Amino acid sequence: MTTALLVVGILVLLIVVHEFGHFIAAKISRVRVEEFGVGYPPRAFLLGKIGETEYTFNWLPFGGFVRLFGDEGEARHGPRSFVDASKRVQAAILVAGVLANAVLAWALFAGALAVGIPRVVDVPRPNEHVHLVVADVIAGSPAEAAGITAGDEIIGARDAGGTMLAAFSTDTFLDFIRERGGQQIMLTYVRAGATSTVALRSAHGVLADETDRPAVGLALVSVSNDPLSLPEAFMESFPRTAGAFRAVAGGLWGIVRGVARGNANLSDVVGPVGLIGVVSDAAAHGFGNVLALAAFISVNLAVINLIPIPALDGGRLALLAYEATARRRASRFAVQLLNLCGVALIALLMITVTYHDLARLFA
Repeated sequence: MTTALLVVGILVLLIVVHEFGHFIAAKISRVRVEEFGVGYPPRAFLLGKIGETEYTFNWLPFGGFVRLFGDEGEARHGPRSFVDASKRVQAAILVAGVLANAVLAWALFAGALAVGIPRVVDVPRPNEHVHLVVADVIAGSPAEAAGITAGDEIIGARDAGGTMLAAFSTDTFLDFIRERGGQQIMLTYVRAGATSTVALRSAHGVLADETDRPAVGLALVSVSNDPLSLPEAFMESFPRTAGAFRAVAGGLWGIVRGVARGNANLSDVVGPVGLIGVVSDAAAHGFGNVLALAAFISVNLAVINLIPIPALDGGRLALLAYEATARRRASRFAVQLLNLCGVALIALLMITVTYHDLARLFA
């Protein structure tokens, strides 16, 4: 129950911030905002009215909305109407929601780094605690034969004579292995909270470009969970956010290619039901991981909203581009029909994703 409420809270935050982006852009552009609502209608109560804008709380607590004077699907024209604003202003208001989610993701990643989440460090700072994590395992290597996999944390190494690896870093570990070519080495690692020890021998020829150097076939990274100062966290958050956008866009492009080829696989896509399990796992590893997950979901929301599907911001931007090119408004009936098709497509995708969520849940 607590996890479900946390999921709802995250989704409401992300959607309300998205709508707040539209709200701020509309206010700046002098487009009339009639209502800013938390949750979806029916209305529960009026929080207040400032100027021309009503602020409401609604019964369906799964997001929020902004109601603009003369918004899409309405025939109202006049001063400060959305539909009568320039195409540039309309586009700016639509894009502002995506930008709001991007800024929120950046802030959430910064908060996660300030609380403390795993991050790769090239050169550890003085007194910084780092641990070695397996990033990759070479196929056919001694490490693969011993059963070590990516994600394992190496916590100990000793040779047959009992000499142990004292200082843990990628360089000291590699030196330890290179100095003991052909000798038996005992590696201790942690996987999913369980500790195991395996025996293996470093060998020549494991590395294709360094055949004369003894190796066990592990690619390691130094990872730290130490919290960063706020200035450091906000700076580090920039590449984190950019990387999340690349990952989400790449994954989405993979789905689009799969659809085009007729072999799209949505079984790994997580919907609202599956999100409960994902958030639960994140919460079990600390509040910082919940913040990082919320940031990643915010990036997902930003990217998905840019898809040129009717009823999404991307679809409305595509319609604006058409109207600007054709120099005439699109047929109101055609717009409503496209929106209906877009909603139907989104509903179908949600049903498919929820089906896979439930299948995983009961598997």
